[in-house]
Amino acid sequence: MEVIGRTGNGNVSSSSSRPSSVKIGALFTYDSVIGRAAGPAIAAAVDDVNSDPSILPGTTLNFVIRDTNCSGFVGTMEALQLMENEVVAAIGPQSSGIAHVISHVVNELNVPLLSFGATDPTLTSLQYPYFLRTTQSDYYQMHAVADLVEYYGWREVIAIFVDDDYGRNGISVLGDALSKKRAKISYKAPFSPGASRSAINSLLVGANLMESRVFVVHVNPDTGLTIFSVAKSLGMTAGSYVWIATDWLPSVLDSTEPVDIDTMNLLQGVVALRHHTPDTDLKKNFISRWKNLKYKENSPSGFNSYALYAYDSVWLVAHALDALLNEGGKFTFSNDPKLHDTNGSMLNLSSLRVFDGGQQFLQTLLRMNFTGLSGEIRFDADKNLVNPAYDVLNIGGTGSRRIGYWSNYSGLSVVAPEILYTKPPNSSSNRHLYSVIWPGEITATPRGWVFPNNGMPLRIAVPNRVSYNEFVAKDKSPPGVKGYCIDVFEAAVNLLPYPVPHNYIMYGNGKRNPIYNDIVQQVALNNFDAAVGDITIVTNRTKLVDFTQPYMESGLVVVAPVQKLKSSPWAFLKPFTIPMWLVTGGFFLFVGAVVWILEHRFNNEFRGPPSQQLVTIFWFSFSTMFFSHRENTVSSLGRVVLIVWLFVVLIINSSYTASLTSILTVQQLTSQIEGIDSLISSTEPIGVQDGSFAWNYLVDELKIAESRLVKLKNMEEYSIALARGPKGGGVAAIVDELPYIELFMSKTNCEFRTVGQEFTKSGWGFAFQRDSPLAIDLSTAILQLSENGDLQKIHNKWLTYNECSMDLSPADGGGSRLSLKSFWGLFLICGIACFLALIFFFCRVCGQFRRFGSEDEESIEEIEHDTSTSGRRTLRSTSFKDLIDFIDRKEAEIKEILKRRNSDNKRPSQSSDG
Repeated sequence: MEVIGRTGNGNVSSSSSRPSSVKIGALFTYDSVIGRAAGPAIAAAVDDVNSDPSILPGTTLNFVIRDTNCSGFVGTMEALQLMENEVVAAIGPQSSGIAHVISHVVNELNVPLLSFGATDPTLTSLQYPYFLRTTQSDYYQMHAVADLVEYYGWREVIAIFVDDDYGRNGISVLGDALSKKRAKISYKAPFSPGASRSAINSLLVGANLMESRVFVVHVNPDTGLTIFSVAKSLGMTAGSYVWIATDWLPSVLDSTEPVDIDTMNLLQGVVALRHHTPDTDLKKNFISRWKNLKYKENSPSGFNSYALYAYDSVWLVAHALDALLNEGGKFTFSNDPKLHDTNGSMLNLSSLRVFDGGQQFLQTLLRMNFTGLSGEIRFDADKNLVNPAYDVLNIGGTGSRRIGYWSNYSGLSVVAPEILYTKPPNSSSNRHLYSVIWPGEITATPRGWVFPNNGMPLRIAVPNRVSYNEFVAKDKSPPGVKGYCIDVFEAAVNLLPYPVPHNYIMYGNGKRNPIYNDIVQQVALNNFDAAVGDITIVTNRTKLVDFTQPYMESGLVVVAPVQKLKSSPWAFLKPFTIPMWLVTGGFFLFVGAVVWILEHRFNNEFRGPPSQQLVTIFWFSFSTMFFSHRENTVSSLGRVVLIVWLFVVLIINSSYTASLTSILTVQQLTSQIEGIDSLISSTEPIGVQDGSFAWNYLVDELKIAESRLVKLKNMEEYSIALARGPKGGGVAAIVDELPYIELFMSKTNCEFRTVGQEFTKSGWGFAFQRDSPLAIDLSTAILQLSENGDLQKIHNKWLTYNECSMDLSPADGGGSRLSLKSFWGLFLICGIACFLALIFFFCRVCGQFRRFGSEDEESIEEIEHDTSTSGRRTLRSTSFKDLIDFIDRKEAEIKEILKRRNSDNKRPSQSSDG
C-alpha cells in the first residue's frame, strides 16, 4: 500500500465530530497515456483540497493509489488491496474492461467508484449502481461520429476496434446510431488487446478489400498509432480514404511533448473527436500550472483532457464529503458476513469491510452541482454528465485544426456549445463545419467508397428472355448482351466520374422467361451484385434490394381483340337512337309551326294559300339545320324562338358529326371485357406473361383465381390466345405491362387494343444490393440522361413503332350512339321558349280582339264589309271562327283600322266645341 499526501491520525473516527482524515483510493495504470496525465492531476487536486480552508475544514483528504498495469486480473487484485484501507471512494480505473470487474467489488462493499477514463456506455447500467462516470460516455461520442457520417453523405463505414468491453460496446452503439441515419457498419475489423503488428497488417488488408473507404478507429491510446503506421505502409492513407478517430487520438497527440514529426506524417487528413471543455479561467490557470507540478518530475507526458476529469473527480468527492459531513453523516465500516476465509484461503477476504454510509454518500455525489476544470459537474437521471460535447478536429501539418463542435444539444456546429446552450434547440443557423483537408491533401469530400480491389468486377444478372428482345437479349459480340435496357445502363455508367468494371451474366435457361422475383432474390443473397433489365419496381422487391431512379414508366393494362365495324348504307342513322330521331324531328315541325304562328300576322313570306303555308312550315323548319332558310323573321317573338332553336340545332349538328365520325372510324371490341373491373367480375381465362410480376399481383392483390390465369411465353402465343378467345381455348384478355403491350400491338398491326385505364403505376429500374452507393449515383446519372435527351434517343433506337389508336367501342356499337338522355335539357329550354312566346302572342292578340268589341255596329260593319242588317252582330258574341279570322288578318291592317277609329271618335267632339 502506498499512501500519498498528508497522513492522517489512524482510523476514521466514528464520533459525531468531523474526522481528522478521510481516505480515498485511486486506480489507474501509471505508465500509460491517460495514467501519466491523471496521476499528477489527482495529486494536485488533493493538495488543492487540503489547502483550501473553505472545504472540509479540519479534515485531511488522504488518498491511496494502486497500479492496475492494464490488466483485468492485476486490477482486481489491486482493487481488493485498496479496499482493505477502508476508503470511502475510489477514483478510476481508466480502462472500461477493468471497471467492469472492479464494479462488482465496490457493489459488494458499498464504495462509490468514480471513473475519469472508462467510457464504455454499458457501465451506466443498473448492474453497477456504485459506478459513477466523471467523463463523457462513448454513447454520445458514437452519435457524434454518426452525425459526421451523415453530414458528409456516406452510407457505410468500416469499424476498426480493440476487441474488449470498451471497443465492442462502443462500436455496438455506433451501429445503432448509424442505423438511425440510414447508414451502417459494413465491416467490423476487431483485434485483440496487444495485437502484434503482423496481426494488424492482416486485419487492414482484409478491410481494404471492402467497398467502403470510411474507417472509424476506436482503440486504446497506447496502441492506436500502430493502426496508422500499418495503414501508411499499405498505402491506405492516400486520397479517397477517410479516417475518423475517437477521442483516444487527441489524447495521444496532446500528451506528446514535443511534437513527433513522424507521428504527424501518419495522421495527415485524419478527422478526430476530442472531449470539449470550455476555455474558462479555471482551466487556463491549471494549464499554466501544469509544467510546474512537482508530481511530473518523472513523467514526460503532456497534458490532455483526462487530466481535467481526474482533477474534477477529486473535487467532486471533496464537495460530496463536505456536504455529507455538514448533514451529520458518519464514516463507519462493518464486517460483511459473506466475506470470510474459507478452506484456508490466503486471500484474507475478511479484512474487507463494508462502507455503512456508502449509499448515502452515493446519493450525495449524484446531487452535486459545481463548475470544475472540465465544465459543469452535474449528473442526469442516467448518471451521465450533463451537456456532453466534443471538438471536431482535422489533423494536418504539425498539429490539428478545430473545424467545429458536436453537442448532444445542437449537433454539429461551428459555434461553441456553451453559446448554443443559451438558445432554443435547433435554432442555430450555423449547422455546418469548416472545410477539411482529407488524406492526400484533397479538399473535395471523398466519395467514401470504391469498388473492392480484389480484382473482381461487378457481377450483373441479366434476364435471359425468349421474347421482347428489343428490351434485353443475349448477344454474341461483347459485352454479351444488347437491348434498350443495356444501352440505358451503359450510358448511365459512362456518366459516372469513376470506372465501373462489370460483367453481364445471363439468368435463365433461354427456353422460357426467368422469374424476375428470383433474380431480385439472388441479388439480395449476394449471388449477384446487381440486376440490369426490364425489372419492375414493386413493393416486395424494394424490401430486398435498392432500385435506381426509374428509367421507363410502366403499369399494368388489359389488352383485348378488336375488329373494324362493317360498313352499312344506313350507317348515317346510327349516331342517334330512335327516340332521339323522333323527338328531334318532332321539334323541327313544332318550332316551324311556332315560328309560322308568330310571323303570320307580320311577315308576307308566311302568308298565302294553305298549301303554300304548309310547305313554308316544313321548309323553314328543316332548313334551319343548315342555317340556310330564305324566310326572314320580323317579329321579336319569332326571332327569340329562332335564336334558341338555332342554338339547339348547332349542338345537335356538332354531336351528330362527331358521333358519325367515331362510328365510321373506330374499332370495336369482340368481347365484353372493357377494363380490369369487368375482367375481375367475369370468369373467363386471362393471359399473363411468363415470369412477370403480374401473376402475383392478380392473385394476391386482385384475388383472381390461379385457375383463370394462363402463362404466355411470347408475342405469337399472345396473338393465338387472343384470336381463339375463351371459347376456342384461348383467353378473353391479356394483362401485361404497358411497354410490352405497346410493342405487341404495333407488331400485330393494331389488331388488338388496350381497354380501360392503367390500374398500376410503376417503372423499370436497376436493382442493387441494399445500401449500395451505386444505386444513388446511377439514379443521378439516369436523371441526367433524361434531362439531356439521351434517354429518348435510346428509346427511339430500340422501340420505334406505330402507335395504335386507343378509341374503342363495345361489340354492340351502342357506346357511340347518342340518346335523348343527353339532350333533353336542350329540348326543354327550346320548348319553354316556344311556349312562353305563344302565350305572350295570344295574350297580345286577345287584347286587340277585346278592343274591337267596344265598337258600334257601323264600325263593325266597316271592318267586316257587310251591309246586311240581318247579319249584324258584335265582337263580344263572335264565334271561334271570327277569332281565327281576326288572327289571320295582317297586323298592319289591324293597326290601320284602330288608328282610323280613334280619328273618327275625335271629330264629333271637335265639332261640338266649335
